[in-house]
Amino acid sequence: MYSIGDLIVYPMHGAGVIEAIEVKEVLGVLRKYYIMKLPLDDMMVMIPLDSAEDIGIRRVVLPKIIKEVITALAEDETTGSQNWNRRYRANIDKIKTGNIFEVTEVVRNLILRDREKSLSTGERKILNNAKQVLLSEIILVSGILEEDAKKLVEDAVKGELLKG
Repeated sequence: MYSIGDLIVYPMHGAGVIEAIEVKEVLGVLRKYYIMKLPLDDMMVMIPLDSAEDIGIRRVVLPKIIKEVITALAEDETTGSQNWNRRYRANIDKIKTGNIFEVTEVVRNLILRDREKSLSTGERKILNNAKQVLLSEIILVSGILEEDAKKLVEDAVKGELLKG
C-alpha cells in the first residue's frame, strides 16, 4: 500500500505523486482510490487501491537508474518486426509492463525510426505516450523541469551527451 506523498508510476500514464486517498462512488460502487497528480499537464488520475497491483503500479526508480536510462537512450535501435502491426502491439506491451527500460527502448526506437522514415499516426501516438511516461519519471526523480527533461532525452538519443 502506498501513502500520500509517495512517488509512483502508473503504466500507460506515467509517474506522479499520490495527493490523496479517497473513497469514491463510481458506477454505484464505493471504492478507495489513490488520487495521483502527474507532473505533465497537471493531470489527476484515480487509481483503485484494490487493483493497483494488477495494474502494475510501482514506486519511481532511484536516481542512479535514470542515469542508466539516459545511457540506454544513446544505444542503437533494437531490431523489431518489420510488420507495422506486430511492432505496434509489441511496443504497447512494453509500455504496459511499466518497466522503465522497456519504455526507454520504445522511445529510443521510435525516435530513431522517425528520423529514417516518418512514423505512422499510430506509432506517433505510441511515441508521445511512451515519452510522457518516461519524461514524467525523469522529472520526478531528477527534480528537473519538463523542458530540461525533453532536451535530456533528445540529446541522449542523438548521442550528444556521450560526446560532451
